[in-house]
Amino acid sequence: MTQPQISTPSHTAAQPKRLGFFSRLLDEAGAAERYQLVAAQIRHAEAHGFDSAWVAQHHFHEHEGGLPAPLVFLAYLAAQTRTIRLGTGIITLPLENALRVAEDAAVLDLLANGRLEIGVGTGGTPASFTAFGLDSEQRREIFAGQLATLRSAWAGEALAGGDRLYPAGAQLLGRLWQATFSPQGAALAGAAGDGLMLSRTQPRSAQAPQATLAEIQHPIIDAYLAALPAGRAPRIVASRSLFVADDRTEALRLAELGLRRSIARSATLGKSLVPADAPLAQIIAAYDVHVGTVGDVVASLRADTTLERVSDIVFQVHSIDPPQAQILRSIELIATEVAPALGWRARAATSTTTDSPLEAFA
Repeated sequence: MTQPQISTPSHTAAQPKRLGFFSRLLDEAGAAERYQLVAAQIRHAEAHGFDSAWVAQHHFHEHEGGLPAPLVFLAYLAAQTRTIRLGTGIITLPLENALRVAEDAAVLDLLANGRLEIGVGTGGTPASFTAFGLDSEQRREIFAGQLATLRSAWAGEALAGGDRLYPAGAQLLGRLWQATFSPQGAALAGAAGDGLMLSRTQPRSAQAPQATLAEIQHPIIDAYLAALPAGRAPRIVASRSLFVADDRTEALRLAELGLRRSIARSATLGKSLVPADAPLAQIIAAYDVHVGTVGDVVASLRADTTLERVSDIVFQVHSIDPPQAQILRSIELIATEVAPALGWRARAATSTTTDSPLEAFA
């Protein structure tokens, strides 16, 4: 995969920032318990004023992600929440029937009172494509066709045979997001007026093995903003790995457990970023993790210049994946101390309207 060139930001997306929580549903438990644990995490995030919650879709590989049906899970969450926006980060669109995604999303958005956000992407696990009878080498072409079908259906255009989508989904066209690792993909998302989703980490190239995540992602943002139609407000999600605790020693202990577990799993797939015996500091840097006390993570996040340019900062505990009590405490500390230190303010009041009553980072 060709790596994006390193650059510094040329301009900034001036946009109120929103606070989000993200999960790949990787808690150390069986599937049913995983779903209940993450549902509790999202309810906890809503109670502490988070603006959005996002879940990933993964097929078959439980250690990469535990949720093959994100819209089903979000429907469950929609009935348990009132204000937090619910998003997919992402649906692997090449492996879906685009019309069924359009229908399910339209129904879910009505049930959620207009709180649904739809993130889509090409996906990257070749074995998943094989199981679906598809060639992963063709995923970009398949994705483009599926995305066009999704847009057409939501726009109310006549489908093959003359039918039109019911219920209508035109409102979702303005809540579509595309995930990408490249400036080329970002330009396509920008030209379409979609939101841009940035990953919590990205591979470093052989030419720049020590590049920071910000240095890699600034060119992606540049390409997105350059392609965005005039007058269209940029929507940029930056996902970041963050675990904050009251005690630094405990935070690092849990980080070492989780990250070394992740290294061991990656090694079985030939994807290790660092040697198994690497020191913890090297692992934290390689995985782009922000970990420690409130002061530690605030300083670490302030050094990430990408975050100055995005509209949404979305935090996940992967690949640390601490126990439930520590995840809930981390959510509390993010909402009450970390995000406010960065200028975020929680919603002033709860609401069930379809508008998004979000307060901004200063």
